[in-house]
Order: sequence, then structure tokens, then C-alpha cells
Amino acid sequence: MVLVNSEKMLKSAKEGKYAVPQFNINNLEWTRYILEECNRNNAPVILGVSEGAGKYMGGFKVVTNMVKGLIETLGITIDVCLHLDHGSSFNSCKDAIDSGFTSVMIDASKYEILENMRITQEIVDYAHAHNVTVEAEVGHIGGTEDNISSEIYQATVEDCVKLASTGIDSIAPALGSVHGLYKGKPNLNFERMKIINETLNIPLVLHGGTGIPENDIKKAISCGISKININTELQIAWHDAVLEFVTNNKEVYDPRKVIGSGETAMKKAINDKIKLFFNR
Repeated sequence: MVLVNSEKMLKSAKEGKYAVPQFNINNLEWTRYILEECNRNNAPVILGVSEGAGKYMGGFKVVTNMVKGLIETLGITIDVCLHLDHGSSFNSCKDAIDSGFTSVMIDASKYEILENMRITQEIVDYAHAHNVTVEAEVGHIGGTEDNISSEIYQATVEDCVKLASTGIDSIAPALGSVHGLYKGKPNLNFERMKIINETLNIPLVLHGGTGIPENDIKKAISCGISKININTELQIAWHDAVLEFVTNNKEVYDPRKVIGSGETAMKKAINDKIKLFFNR
């Protein structure tokens, strides 16, 4: 099994009215947990890697080799896409592509739409020449991720159409979700989400999936969301289980046992999202 780009899995999700999960990875253990649980559920998966996580794990080349090695060793048979999450520049996206990533997200949403389009187009041209899919963002998805914060600014249908004209393979329109934890109740703009989905022929992506109620997730999928990003929820599930283990087992200092104590809780969180996203 080799890594694939996101084109086929997201088109199938759009047609089948379900959502492919993007679970962000931060280390070898997390990658293994995600691959094993998704494979057990026969669920295609996108492994998201932020620039910060990539640096933490030793660089994009290390990440690619780790993921490929785990796929082979674990006998993974599902489709797996390795995706740069929130690439901040052409050079970052190029580095990921040259290192073997099969999908990249260029996040130029902090710029005005014309500059966003210019930067995105540059990435699309390079990525498509290497059979790599591209996701882009329009509007501002609020909250904090990888130490980058922003305020919410919802995407317009017109700007989505403009950004889609660059040839991107999927689009993440800011429609009320936030990265990290919500400080209030999520307030997604389902009406605009539906209009954007009906206007464009590419899959829509929902960032900031953590903390959104199940009914809202189901409604978002019915309005055209084909990919949902999950990171913080896995971090919390893992953290709480590890904290309990360390508190109750102060004599255990083996890092493998400490890190591994979060496996069951994390796999439950992964399984719960798979069932929700795939309507199982």
C-alpha cells in the first residue's frame, strides 16, 4: 500500500454524503493508533501534519518515512493520505511535496482574496505537476492552532468561487468554526455552507471539528462537508488518560508505558469520530 492523494477519497465522500477524517499526528505512537483504528474500521484517513509537528518529528522527510514504514509493518490496507496542514508559504508546501507528502494545504487566508489566489495558484501549479492535491482556505477560521491565532471572518460565496478558480482540489471556507476549544457554543453558517457546496464542484472542508455537537456535524455533512479536521479532541483524550496513569503510577518512568497509557482513550475517540463521520 502506497500513500495516495486526497482526490479520490474526497470525491467519494462528496458523492456518498459522508466525511473523511483528518486526524493530526504528533509522534510515532499517535500515527500508529490512528492507522490501526482506521484500518480496523476500513475507513480511509488523512494524516494531518502541521509545520510545527513536522519540525518536532524531525522534518517532513522523517515523517514520510515513518508513515510509510508503519503502513508496511502494520499491514495497513486502507487509503492513507499524508497532508500538510496549514502550510504558510510556497517553500513550506514545496518542502512537504518534495519530501513525499501527497497533499498540502496552503493557508493564505490572512491576505486579501487576490493575493490569496496568487499564492494558492503557485502552489497548485507545483503540486499538480507532482500528483499532489491542494486544499486552500478562505475567510478566517478563528481560534488558535500551532501557536497561530486569528479572529473569525466568514467566507463569502464570491470569494470561494474566486479561490476555486485556481484549480484547488478542496476548499476550507471559514463559516463559524474555530481551532482548539470553543469559548462559547459553535455557530456554523449552514445556509451559506449549503450554497457554497451547490455552487462549487469541489469538496468542502471543516476545520476546528473538536467540540462541535454531533447533530451539527451531521448537518454540516448534509450541507456538503466532505472532510473534517480533528486534533484537539485527540490531544485531550490522550492527555487525560496519561495524566490519570501518571498520577496513579508514580513509580513508572518508562516513556513507552507513559505515552502508551493514552492508547485506549485515543482509539475510542478515533472510533467515535469514524462512526459519526461515516454515518455508521
